[in-house]
Amino acid sequence: MIQQAGLGPSYTGGCLCGAVRFEIEGPLRDVVNCHCGQCLRFHGHYAAYSAASRNRVLMLDPDAQLKWYRSSRHARRGFCAHCGSSLFWDRSDAETLSVAAGSLDQPTGLRTYAHIFTAQLADYYTLTDDLKTCSKGLAD
Repeated sequence: MIQQAGLGPSYTGGCLCGAVRFEIEGPLRDVVNCHCGQCLRFHGHYAAYSAASRNRVLMLDPDAQLKWYRSSRHARRGFCAHCGSSLFWDRSDAETLSVAAGSLDQPTGLRTYAHIFTAQLADYYTLTDDLKTCSKGLAD
């Protein structure tokens, strides 16, 4: 996390191989853990996402390795075509872009505050923390 005068904190991040990098100006939402079936398959486990105003995210992708997979009629998922790192979840009607929390350079100062889609929780783990839980999304 980098502090810039007037803009609030700035963040950087990227994929495992470094082909895709990004910069975010301004605040990030604290982290939400998503347990939906699509996140389980895309990440191999539940997904931890922050979010930023989409007009504050700058993609640094000189070799065009950032690819998008349309995972539903409402959203797409961004990943590195070279190393396979999952980086973004992009709901088409949202003003924010969700950013995989693990792709952010440390330290972030973020905290996890909720679990969503817990009705789809996989059978190989349980939730043992005191965070907010939602059987569907945050708004439901």
